[in-house]
Amino acid sequence: MLVFLAKRLSQAILILIGVTLITFCLSFLMPADPVRMLAGRSATQATVESIRKELGLDKPLPIQYLKYISRLVQGDLGRSYKQKTQVSELIMSRLPATLLLMAGTIFFELLIGLPAGILAATKRGRAADNWIMALSFAGVSVPQFVLGLLLLYLFAHIIPIFPLGGYGSLKHLILPALTLGISGGGWYSRMMRSSMVDVLRQDFIRTARSKGLTERSVVLVHALRNAILPVIAMIGLDIGIFMAGAVVVESVYGWPGIGQMAWQAIQMVDIPIIMGATLVAAVGIVLGNLLADLVIPFIDPRVYLR
Repeated sequence: MLVFLAKRLSQAILILIGVTLITFCLSFLMPADPVRMLAGRSATQATVESIRKELGLDKPLPIQYLKYISRLVQGDLGRSYKQKTQVSELIMSRLPATLLLMAGTIFFELLIGLPAGILAATKRGRAADNWIMALSFAGVSVPQFVLGLLLLYLFAHIIPIFPLGGYGSLKHLILPALTLGISGGGWYSRMMRSSMVDVLRQDFIRTARSKGLTERSVVLVHALRNAILPVIAMIGLDIGIFMAGAVVVESVYGWPGIGQMAWQAIQMVDIPIIMGATLVAAVGIVLGNLLADLVIPFIDPRVYLR
């Protein structure tokens, strides 16, 4: 276990360094000049150059990157160009909303995807299987902003059960989490069906049936335990993705998460926030995959940590 953790942590450090380097380079390849946007169109060239020097953007890119890494090692993500606030403080203020939306989304993904995938696998080739696969395809194909606006129109305007947007209660959470959950649930159902179909063909399933076990017991106890492993790995990936926030859905519902903050930063070319949000996403993906790797052996002891 300790050897596995040490190996994964060393890999994580290399991955995060690569992410910071790529993000840093891409940020400065943007056609917009962050200093010019900060100074305003009417600012003189002398003012622009003064601000550029104040922010340290007059130095060569390698020097700027080394300074960024030296601050990052000390836990300093930099200061927002526009808001004049530490990026770490801005991220921490948005993190609770992001984590809440992530938890709600994963709940709906599993609630929709697992039963649908199991039912489709047990009814393979029948009408139920065809309908579930068609609906799952529709779920992953419909753009999230279209689905979000449709749910808002139906359940916040026509049938005013939920608020039109915002943040602060369980009612505010349900629609944005459901919007993301329908899309993710479509992927989960297709993955669960594929995995379950393969497992149901295995010899140990035939043995369980020959012993007289009920079909419910065979599917939900013996087959599910083995078929759910790819889904757990996907949950680990989802944790990292949602740590960066869901930009489109957060914008539609006015959800104050990291994704909304990152989108606003991109519009203002606020490079420290863009890099901070990207780094949070990378850390989330690394931790999510590590968590999935640690959980899987407890479900299937045949999987060893190496």
